[in-house]
Amino acid sequence: MEAVLSVRNLSVRYGAIQALRGIDLDVFRGEIVSVIGANGAGKTTMMNAIMGDIPRAGGEILLNGKPLPDKSFRVACEKISISPEGRRVFAPLTVYENLQMGAFPLKDKKEIAEQLKEIYRLFPRLEERKKQYAGTLSGGEQQMLAIGRALMQKPEVLLLDEPSLGLAPIIISEIFKELKIINKELGTTILIVEQNAKKALQLSDRAYVLQTGKVIIEGKSSELLKNEEIQAAYLGVK
Repeated sequence: MEAVLSVRNLSVRYGAIQALRGIDLDVFRGEIVSVIGANGAGKTTMMNAIMGDIPRAGGEILLNGKPLPDKSFRVACEKISISPEGRRVFAPLTVYENLQMGAFPLKDKKEIAEQLKEIYRLFPRLEERKKQYAGTLSGGEQQMLAIGRALMQKPEVLLLDEPSLGLAPIIISEIFKELKIINKELGTTILIVEQNAKKALQLSDRAYVLQTGKVIIEGKSSELLKNEEIQAAYLGVK
């Protein structure tokens, strides 16, 4: 299999605190890979480092075998995008305007229109609310918008940072169902970090477990779901 995204010996420091300690991770083309761990494990820090939002203390990130830039404004023009933790939609803009913001790396108006149509197919509610201000949407609708905005640039790799955060279980199930469709029908490779370990493992093909900035376990998600250590620590099984 071909690794479309590779993280090699990634380290991040916040002053004297080492947040990430030499992380190695591969995401193969067509996969869904999840990263699970407790609060403070370094999941969001890893995503921000991949996207160039925070400086790396060491290591490199490869996209299709080539080093990914370490500045966010350069990463944004590559075939990788993120739906960030907390959604971060542009509240004063409409749903349509938010989606158009996500398409800025694309130059072909026809391509943008086609991708917008695809997003509306995936998330019909966004089309229903396309003239509504993003700040007035429900939490679930904002999450759909954040994912749709990230998809507008037609990424090879979609990063998802805590997509279930603050949402009702029925909405979480709806969004995770759409993520499967995005992966299978659009062919988008997905890397997801998620505190809801059970949902993440059920969604993904493979998984990594982060603890205090280090990968402590990796393997097939189906096997990790049965792992007694994982069950006790993350799935609430005694």
